Amino acid sequence: MTERFDTDAAAVDWMLDHIGREFRVALPLGLGKPVTLINELVRRACDDRSIKLQIFTALTLERPSPSSDMEKRFLEPALDRLFGDYPQVEYARLLREGDLPDNIRVTEFFLQTANWLKVAPMQQSYVSANYTHALDVLLDQRPNLVLQLLAGEGDGLSLSCNTDITSELLDLRQKGEADFAFVGQVHPDLPYMPGPAEIAVAECAALVRPAEKTHDLFSLVKRPVGLPDHAIGLHVSRLIADGGTLQIGIGEIGDAVAHALILRHRGKVAPIWESCPFRQDAAFAETAPFETGLYGVTEMLVDGLLALFEEGIIRREVEGAAIHAGFFLDSRDFYERLKALPAERRARIAMMPITFTNALYGNEEAKRAARRDARFVNAAMIVTLLGAAVSDATEDGQVVSGVGGQFNFVDQAFALKGARAVLTLPATRHSKGGLRSNIRWSYGHVTIPRHLRDIVVTEYGIADLRGKSDAETIAALLQIADSRFQEELAEKARSAGKLPKSWQLPEAARQNTPEALRGWLAPHEGDTLPRFPFGTDFTEIEQVLLPALADLRRASKRLPALLSLALQGQRGDPAPQESDALARMGLTDPVGWKTRLTASALRGALRQNA
Repeated sequence: MTERFDTDAAAVDWMLDHIGREFRVALPLGLGKPVTLINELVRRACDDRSIKLQIFTALTLERPSPSSDMEKRFLEPALDRLFGDYPQVEYARLLREGDLPDNIRVTEFFLQTANWLKVAPMQQSYVSANYTHALDVLLDQRPNLVLQLLAGEGDGLSLSCNTDITSELLDLRQKGEADFAFVGQVHPDLPYMPGPAEIAVAECAALVRPAEKTHDLFSLVKRPVGLPDHAIGLHVSRLIADGGTLQIGIGEIGDAVAHALILRHRGKVAPIWESCPFRQDAAFAETAPFETGLYGVTEMLVDGLLALFEEGIIRREVEGAAIHAGFFLDSRDFYERLKALPAERRARIAMMPITFTNALYGNEEAKRAARRDARFVNAAMIVTLLGAAVSDATEDGQVVSGVGGQFNFVDQAFALKGARAVLTLPATRHSKGGLRSNIRWSYGHVTIPRHLRDIVVTEYGIADLRGKSDAETIAALLQIADSRFQEELAEKARSAGKLPKSWQLPEAARQNTPEALRGWLAPHEGDTLPRFPFGTDFTEIEQVLLPALADLRRASKRLPALLSLALQGQRGDPAPQESDALARMGLTDPVGWKTRLTASALRGALRQNA
């Protein structure tokens, strides 16, 4: 019989009575964590050190904690609107503050991006694993308790956002290959996903249904899609064959790819290509609307894929589903749209085990037939000139996020006929040392090795690396690098004997500059290339502030740049809505020289973005 509770405290009392005082807990990644339930268990273990608590999970979600004065001014008034009242995860707080007691241990295999840099306890306990291997790592921990947030509809229950590993754990338990208590907590806002995600109530040893909603679901905040992102999305859209298979990742570039495919389907992309100043490979010329439609297979169901489904671009069905996905995590608007889909439409989005989406093992013949002309599109941080990709960590071993499923999809691209792995990245980044190229000669850490190099896309075009020699690979990547770094990179390759001394960059690739990019896409900004293709929770004035604050943050790392912005803020005409923007930041009447300098620099940033 399933025990039923309406409070977390009663459920934890039951756990202590029926499981004991040693807990090896498996928690889903991301949205599927029953935060208030695990928080209650953590608090009990903090109060009673005889309780031993091991937690194996990934992607622990936290609302941002503003650190700088400008971050506080911008974020604090908007935190609840942007993120809702999602609670702090207790074990994360304790880890971050260095107060996690010895009787509690936390292990994660994927981290919230850049959230745990320089936090030694998490960096030391991180386990590097491909997503498809995370189940094996978990089973080695011999979990005796699995906790998960569930969706409820009448008497039905659904794993909803996290079939990824949990569905396989439940299957193993049925086969007698795992032994654990499964405790679910129902959340009223979680979309009920039918089909493979549904479970019987009897699967739950205990079920918590709070009398009232305890908190909002975690909501990812949409980041603005800039012109470099849109350029990458447009280039990627030329790679997607009608009738094929698509996987895209989360973030600005994923949104840009989905938006570019919608423009293409609506017949609005041709005028953009007419003025493109960058080389376009004739082999990648898919620009026609989708007549057959695409099939989506992805570890993460993102807003862009849902938008493509709503648009009718993703519609090719495999086993009754147009999309197979392993988990989802997005904005509140995304959850509401998913819930609002008619039941028969929602059933065409099938939530599956991660080994289904990320691997070909099991029913391999059917998977190969379904995943024709597959394009697996994922983001990287850095690509070396020999074609290796860096996506999860820094040179000194600091984990930024994790390998996740990226390697799995690259591996699939080489295993499937006609498939390609597409890694995207902006050509440059701003760092404390100033502007740097994201295409480097070498780097001290690798996520995807050079022997799996395939397609790389920056805002300046597409580099097809599969089957190319080292010299051909270097030449192709140089042609999509930022022109401010091309010659320096080429000279390093020549000095290493990997590029002929006589090699010269083609004239067509010598204008890879932000100015050329803006000249191409600025006329299409707005309705055709919006900053938020799929909506935003930011107010109008916050949207005005975002690019200015980004410029101010970069300038703050170098005093001359900051002073230059401040000087610009003292000259010329005010930017549109400048007074409203300063008021929103509480800088209408700044007090003190530091605050006055910041206010002037913000004015300058607003004016240069006007």
